Amino acid sequence: MEKNQTMVTEFTLLGFCLGPRIQMLLFGLFSLFFAFTLLGNGAILGLISLDSRLHTPMYFFLSHLAIVDVAYACNTVPQMLLNLLSPAKPISFAGCMTQTFLFLSFAHTECLLLVVMSYDRYVAICHPLRYSAIMSWRVCVTLVMTSWACGSLLALVHVSLILRLPFCGPHEINHFFCELLSVLKLACADIGLNQVVIFVASVFVLVGPLCLVLVSYTRILFSILKIQAAEGRRKAFSTCSSHLCVVGLFFGSAIVMYMAPKSQHPEEQQKVLFLFYSLFNPVLNPLIYSLRNAEVRGALKRLLFKESHFQLE
Repeated sequence: MEKNQTMVTEFTLLGFCLGPRIQMLLFGLFSLFFAFTLLGNGAILGLISLDSRLHTPMYFFLSHLAIVDVAYACNTVPQMLLNLLSPAKPISFAGCMTQTFLFLSFAHTECLLLVVMSYDRYVAICHPLRYSAIMSWRVCVTLVMTSWACGSLLALVHVSLILRLPFCGPHEINHFFCELLSVLKLACADIGLNQVVIFVASVFVLVGPLCLVLVSYTRILFSILKIQAAEGRRKAFSTCSSHLCVVGLFFGSAIVMYMAPKSQHPEEQQKVLFLFYSLFNPVLNPLIYSLRNAEVRGALKRLLFKESHFQLE
């Protein structure tokens, strides 16, 4: 027992327990989603950097959201694709802890970024005359850096509490990546402290941010209804509806993931929910912002027109 507790060098990711043909089909499908994630979020980052009209606080926050989405995918999807080709692939203990830390960092950071983006929209719509003064670049950079710092710090706390635990064999993680709860199931010691910290962190990065977002958009809704000009009301609804779609998808999937009723195969249920959370959301975010946002569509048209005009000359 003591040897098993001290000589943990690797874990085995079981991935999806499916037939070879289905795994190959999933490999092709997930590879396509991964490519769309990189291309879609990369396109948004490119548009924001190339079009000076998008050099505003809202798109500054959006660019960091795109970076988080790309980081999500790059942290978990390559390992998942590798497991689909070669099931039960081992991962080193250090690599597993690194993957857990990065996933938690990006998840916490995205929660806080969505709150920041809702506050930005609240100031823009409810206090338009003071918007430039309130949302200065110094304030924007501070908010973003605070989001990244808090997200990383919370993830570091979780990983530090994992490292203090002994692990007994078998070292098989029934997941497609080193997810926090799945790793804790392998510990052969009391994880009560870990569960308390997870609960407190969930309140801080999930329940708290969701309440703040709902408060912000409730006040935004009342302000929009007071706008007399139809064009101003349409533009406000356009920018806010795209953000609400992202918030709904992100927090909705997270709430379902943690509050779904127990089933006979809870591990398989968690895999599907985490798949939506870590793969589908990063694909949908750029689609929502590009299809629902007139300014992004306009920037893309200007860039394409400039390219075609350059080639004609």
